[in-house]
Amino acid sequence: MSVGSRIRRVRKFRDMTQKELGIALGYDEKSADVRITQYETGTRTPKIDVLNAMAEVLNVNILSLREPDTKLYAAEDIMSILFELDDEGGLNLFDVEDDSDPELPETRIGVVIKYRILQNFLKEWQLRKQELKDGLITKDEYTEWKINWPSSADENGKNTPNTTWKNNK
Repeated sequence: MSVGSRIRRVRKFRDMTQKELGIALGYDEKSADVRITQYETGTRTPKIDVLNAMAEVLNVNILSLREPDTKLYAAEDIMSILFELDDEGGLNLFDVEDDSDPELPETRIGVVIKYRILQNFLKEWQLRKQELKDGLITKDEYTEWKINWPSSADENGKNTPNTTWKNNK
């Protein structure tokens, strides 16, 4: 996902107009929406200081706005990373039965990555997805958790997260 798409996604989640975001960033009222449109369409790329300011205005972790250092947009890129993990002895492949998508075969390939901290991150993500499925958290809370991760992480209830993401009901 491009930087512009990421900005648009979070801006809309925050229910802000392009003009409101631009003004909050200090742009002139007459051109505030134009500048944000340029960022969102990719005709301009925001500098890191602008992205930092945007993250602050939108109350998100900057990681949810910028592209990852390693782009994982192509299957070939993902495979390359998996090959590296395999070379380090940190990866296992196995068959898994999954009937969640009728377009795909029911037997799929599962990947186990032997990296403790990543497993902890994935376990918490799995918990959030299950809470969403079970109706324990809302879609907005789930999105809030993701766009503020890792400051929204609580190590599966062991700690208090640095960023509040869940509405107290």
